[in-house]
Amino acid sequence: MFSFLKKQSPSQSRFQNLKRDIHSHILPGIDDGSPDVETSLTLVRGLIDLGITETVATPHIIGDLYRNNKESINQALQKLSAACEEFELQIKITAAAEYMLDDYFMDLLRKKEGLLTIAKNYILTELTYTTMPESLEDMSFEINTSGYQPIMAHPERYLFYHKNYDQFYRLKELGFLLQVNLLSVTGYYGPGVAKAAKFILEKGLADYVGTDMHHQRHLNMLSNKNTLSIIHKLLGDKMYNDFDVA
Repeated sequence: MFSFLKKQSPSQSRFQNLKRDIHSHILPGIDDGSPDVETSLTLVRGLIDLGITETVATPHIIGDLYRNNKESINQALQKLSAACEEFELQIKITAAAEYMLDDYFMDLLRKKEGLLTIAKNYILTELTYTTMPESLEDMSFEINTSGYQPIMAHPERYLFYHKNYDQFYRLKELGFLLQVNLLSVTGYYGPGVAKAAKFILEKGLADYVGTDMHHQRHLNMLSNKNTLSIIHKLLGDKMYNDFDVA
């Protein structure tokens, strides 16, 4: 129990270009990420050991699966924050959401009740992995005219873009900023995803990166020395996610 209290080796490698993570599923019990507070603390401890000092938890909001809202997300954040304070884990944790661009999201947007933002007016969005949305242009127009700046989570993982990398440029034209998953470049999600991720990074299309941390397997892979070497090489000297989360 409380395996998160185990100290890592002082020589453990850390992220060199990342102090803030803007995409994770570390809040307990509200989506397909951490199931409980103990697991959440293990993942937080892992982020700290990797050099992360600030993290924005982004639980899913999906109309037909996870109808999270400000109340459920803030309750989970309060539980995790209290536990981190109890065990003296030094990290700043805030919460937003990862919005699936579905009919439910569009209804939330049109109600003008206020979406959960990563920073200022920035919202994290995602698509289904296998089917290109028919109305992405219309969606992006409504998002932008509603005053939000959309960030597209892990565009490299959408298989329909693998046939035509020009679509990554198209996403930028539509007003999306792009966030690449760190594990994507390692082949964790497959060679096609790794190839697409490297393209986005090497062409300078990536605005942000994230762990997309869900569970111990993700943490183990991110902490692997070979993984860190690949990530450091691809990110180069650029500092990512360096904006004011307020």
